[in-house]
Amino acid sequence: MHISFESETLSLEIPREIVLHVTPEQFEAIAMTNRDLRLERTSLGELIVNPPTGGESGKRNFSIIGQLARWYEEHQELGEAFDSSTGFRLPNGANRSPDMSWVSRNRWEMLTEKQQKGFVPLCPDFVVELRSESDRLSKLQAKLREYMDNGAQLGWLIDPQNKQVEIYRKDRNIEVLVNPTHLSGEDVLPGFILDLKRIL
Repeated sequence: MHISFESETLSLEIPREIVLHVTPEQFEAIAMTNRDLRLERTSLGELIVNPPTGGESGKRNFSIIGQLARWYEEHQELGEAFDSSTGFRLPNGANRSPDMSWVSRNRWEMLTEKQQKGFVPLCPDFVVELRSESDRLSKLQAKLREYMDNGAQLGWLIDPQNKQVEIYRKDRNIEVLVNPTHLSGEDVLPGFILDLKRIL
């Protein structure tokens, strides 16, 4: 974190055990000033700084995004797809940036042009979180539950360390697949099949 005193800027390191709370307005200002950082804010106002991923996670992310992008190009009439740099303001007040996400066309077009350009004020219909080496599984599971509680219809928590995928569906129990070869977008992303051979 940097703190400015008139013309001088100092670097301030925050110990991991200290939690910073920011208002939605403060979060937006911090995020706009630090566009190279992936920041999130919990519903309680806690600021989260997500570190860059390593090479293996980057390759996996690229594969998933590429496959989703190919499906999206043929199904643009159904909605809009987003990468991890997109911020969503969930109904519970949290600011989240899923690794990948998708919003149905009718929900996207209900937003104003200003809302589409800023932090998107809704929860995506579809979300993906890919666990990296530094991610705690319990925190990602909590994020997926939060997405579902805020309106997501389908969510995937892809966990290469355990070679498994947790599938979250609206109003249904979590399904855990061990070493699956592919995933279906089901009726949320009709026709989308994610090939997992380069991911798990």
